[in-house]
Amino acid sequence: MDIAVVLIYLAAMIGFGIWGMRRTRSQEDYLVAGRRLGPLMYTGTLAAVVLGGASTVGGVGLGYEFGLSGMWLVFCIGLGIIALSLFFAPKIQRLEIYTVSQMLELRYGRGSRQVSGIIMSAYGLMIATTSTVAYGSIFHALLGIDRIPAILLGGSVVVIYSMLGGMWSITLTDFVQFVIQTIGIFLILLPIVIVQAGGFSEIGATLGPDAFDPVAIGGSTIFTYFLIYTLGLLIGQDIWQRVFTARSPGVARWAGLSTGLYCLLYAVAGALIGTAAQVLVPGIEVSDDVFTAVVDHSMAPLLAGFVLAAALAAVMSTASGALIAGSTVFRQDVVEQWGARRTGAAQDLGGVDESADRVGASRIWLVVFGIASMGLALVMPSVVEALTVAYNILVAGLLIPIIGGLVFRRGTIVGVLAGMIAGTVTTVVMMIVAGIFADSPIYLGLAASIVAYLVGSLASRPTPEPVLAAWDERLRR
Repeated sequence: MDIAVVLIYLAAMIGFGIWGMRRTRSQEDYLVAGRRLGPLMYTGTLAAVVLGGASTVGGVGLGYEFGLSGMWLVFCIGLGIIALSLFFAPKIQRLEIYTVSQMLELRYGRGSRQVSGIIMSAYGLMIATTSTVAYGSIFHALLGIDRIPAILLGGSVVVIYSMLGGMWSITLTDFVQFVIQTIGIFLILLPIVIVQAGGFSEIGATLGPDAFDPVAIGGSTIFTYFLIYTLGLLIGQDIWQRVFTARSPGVARWAGLSTGLYCLLYAVAGALIGTAAQVLVPGIEVSDDVFTAVVDHSMAPLLAGFVLAAALAAVMSTASGALIAGSTVFRQDVVEQWGARRTGAAQDLGGVDESADRVGASRIWLVVFGIASMGLALVMPSVVEALTVAYNILVAGLLIPIIGGLVFRRGTIVGVLAGMIAGTVTTVVMMIVAGIFADSPIYLGLAASIVAYLVGSLASRPTPEPVLAAWDERLRR
């Protein structure tokens, strides 16, 4: 019965993809849902894209390892959404562009778009990979099939519905997924596992005082999560692309704030589920297996099917968002910019494009990224590992140039290129030398980016006034 529930859910997702395809008539429809989302739909789609495999499967796994303090990874994601919505989202929404790299070109002038596009494409691909790893583990446990066909099954469904209708399909499926994961996590799984584990007093007595210590995971780990995830949420293409869908700056700010608060609650819920799972299903060695194990242990088949559908909802919404984000950046800011440089064509910096050819190209690149994410998922052992790689590269390479463009008038294209290259190279080298989960890659990478950005900007000529005037005009829209 639980398998039947999940299969019905997957079929419904493809159905929404077909429905969304009928609403997609232009590039603006395909990439940003026509920039027409109101508060309810915007909240649902933004929450769905940030609360994916690492937040659900990974968040429960961290709760299993560290108790309540395992909440900090997802909690920092929520803080990032709150900061983005209050301070930057209205400004971003008014730009009327499609990608983060286009913002850099608007602010600094030509020269950074391809380099930043490559970094952002790699980030999008790794985010998609985290979700692919997660739903592979869910299908493996649910259907009893090997990991490879499990990944291929889930990946194919995500690619199909995302490819058909683009952001309209993803928005519709995201909203349904948001409702399912809210009911499944908050109203079903959390109360059931807490009760079956004997309540909070029994859990504390069994596991000891550290189970509910909010900082037991360690101050340095919490600070690293803040640097990687809170700051990373300010600049991710998958997040910005959702901001572009809002119909007004007010929707982007206040609906985004409600999403951030929801994420904080989701962080606590996931950590508590993982903490209770230590009592119910002790001895699990792979943290990504905890979610399916505690669901199987605690529930009758029908409820288990619904909760597993909730996990799939969280995972697939992030996967689809990352696929359209990564493929959009790669097509517009890498492939098409390379072609424009060769032919001298005009630069695309937003606006409605009715070309069916461009929508078709977007579909092709989304499929390519989907296939690549499934391939990477076969060699990535952990959703948290893949997420850490993604955000290390993103934050070290692009945080300083992007935030600098929004708040530092003296920043220049020379500083941008220096900051991106220094931050990315330093972080990648340190991940190889010190390990993916070490603190030094993000610390040193971010420091290198700050120094290179400031030195490069102050040592070069200021950004030309016509570029800054065009930037100011966009922000006044």
